[in-house]
Amino acid sequence: MFRQSCSCLRSASFLSSPAEVSVFMLCIASLLSTELKCTQGMRVTSTGPQTIQKAEGESVTLGCSYIPSPLDAGELDIEWSMVSPDTTQKDQMLMSYASGTKYVHGNHAPAKGLSFAAHDPTMGDASLSIAVLSPAHSATYQCKVKKSPGVDMRKVSLVVMAKPSAPKCWVEGGELVGEAVSLHCKSAKGSTPLNYSWRREGAGPIPAAATQNSVTGELKIGNHSQNFAGLYLCEVNNAVGAERCRIILKANKPPNRAGVIVGTVVGSLLLIFILLVFIGLLYWKLRSRHRHEKEFSNDIREDAPPPESRPVSRRTSRSTSQHPQVTYCPVGATEVSSFTDGHTHTPSSNSHGHTPVKYAPVQYDSKYGYEV
Repeated sequence: MFRQSCSCLRSASFLSSPAEVSVFMLCIASLLSTELKCTQGMRVTSTGPQTIQKAEGESVTLGCSYIPSPLDAGELDIEWSMVSPDTTQKDQMLMSYASGTKYVHGNHAPAKGLSFAAHDPTMGDASLSIAVLSPAHSATYQCKVKKSPGVDMRKVSLVVMAKPSAPKCWVEGGELVGEAVSLHCKSAKGSTPLNYSWRREGAGPIPAAATQNSVTGELKIGNHSQNFAGLYLCEVNNAVGAERCRIILKANKPPNRAGVIVGTVVGSLLLIFILLVFIGLLYWKLRSRHRHEKEFSNDIREDAPPPESRPVSRRTSRSTSQHPQVTYCPVGATEVSSFTDGHTHTPSSNSHGHTPVKYAPVQYDSKYGYEV
């Protein structure tokens, strides 16, 4: 290579025409190309998608295979960092390898569960392994391999997504022939975008008259018939997973409208009859109760004792001049009675020889009546 460069320089001193100048330039270009090939250093050889999508809870390996140059005689240095979306901010160091030692930088969420995929990263594999993915691991990662004077790097984006949850299927509408019916499918969880699709199992494809929306998960049937009846399956999926649910769609015959009208009329009349009977019973009950209370009050007035007379004095009770009074006095073994009518009676002596008893006339007082 040195001899070739020297010959080119010697020929340059004897250039006398444009053709010779062109030859000289080609010689210099060839020489520079040879020098560049000889000085090419460290190369990261990993290939694959620059963006990786994974489900939450899964594991992933970010590839970073490398080939050093024979001229790279320095110490091997490997760095894995999380690239900041803000170019004015520093990148976040995650893992490194230097002097035969592995280092994990920090105890933040993205640094948890990190390790080198290879047991010995010096053997040409500096790939990074993440055991359990979480939304915090969504970022752009950079692998930098350096062995002086060679250095090379690779970037890869990781997107951690949530799988869709098991969807719920239901029917809106009466499933009556001739009416509109809608089948709905909805997943409560899952990273967007979610895609819904309906298909019928065991009875051929869905008739073309039905329309479905892949975003909302609705299958709409404008004019339901027996052709649409059967078992339907709804599948919801995103970039990292899929779930499904099933539902049976029936095709019921509409009820007889005449029978419904007759039944409604009969039911209304029966309700009115029951209401009238109830009102009649209530009226009869109240009337009977009123009659019973009236008879009971009359019985109380007939059986009540007469009111007590006003008390009078002993003088007044004995002062009535219209009625004679009878006075009894013991006379030996016999009693003599005399009637007092306001006049004095002097009984005669009896045959036994007793002295007759004299009675004074009763005096009348205008204030107190007859004296007792």
